[in-house]
Amino acid sequence: MKYFVVFLFALFSVTAIAQEKGYTKISGVVVNESNLLPKADVNVINLNTVKGTTTNGMGEFEIEAKVNDTLHFSYIGFQSIKIRVSSDWVKNKTGFKVKLTEKAFAIEEVFIPRYMLTGYLEVDTKLIALNEAHRYSISGLPYGYESGGNSSSQVKKVLGALSNPADALYNAFGKKGKEMRKLREFKKDETVRNVLASKYDRETVSALLGIDKKDIKDILKGCSYSDTFIETANDLQIMDAIKGCYEDYKLLKKNK
Repeated sequence: MKYFVVFLFALFSVTAIAQEKGYTKISGVVVNESNLLPKADVNVINLNTVKGTTTNGMGEFEIEAKVNDTLHFSYIGFQSIKIRVSSDWVKNKTGFKVKLTEKAFAIEEVFIPRYMLTGYLEVDTKLIALNEAHRYSISGLPYGYESGGNSSSQVKKVLGALSNPADALYNAFGKKGKEMRKLREFKKDETVRNVLASKYDRETVSALLGIDKKDIKDILKGCSYSDTFIETANDLQIMDAIKGCYEDYKLLKKNK
């Protein structure tokens, strides 16, 4: 009996804390706008809590949120959208329908340059452009690329940048605790990790950090990441690189 009372007390305490923070579980269904059929495996991320989920076979999802949180919906081949959680949605908790629109893809001519190879290894290796980027490690991933030099020190990398868009990163997030928390928390949720690891379009990174996609490239180039890495890395690697860049930049600011 004593343990049952303790269990009830703990349960009520957790519930009270959740209610105090204003978070509650809300649900909805995602459909294809063209035919109104449900969409399974759509990625749903709460950009405020950096937690996510996916829709089931009936297009249904459930996620914790509070009023004014922003939910990001994405699916390959469809236009990603962001939806603000309304008070009515939180009050009713269910019945919300999200419509995704298919992207229109235009087939463009692609030019693939050819190397005039001779068949002699010593000659051909000089004709083929080599990637001179120095490799560095990103936690949890096989490898990444770092441009120039042989130093694996992130601190030297930031110091060596002539123009440092990490300043822009600091200005954008330095006084915004919520945004910086996202850089620290994005790896803790399995759904968010899986979404980022499977995407290369920078849309989710842009949505999570609240910055324009073109700024992502500027920030990483300012931290001396190579074009090879910036162009080929998945979104999880990009987030990891931005996080590492910012953490090292904070260290530099602290030691000045």
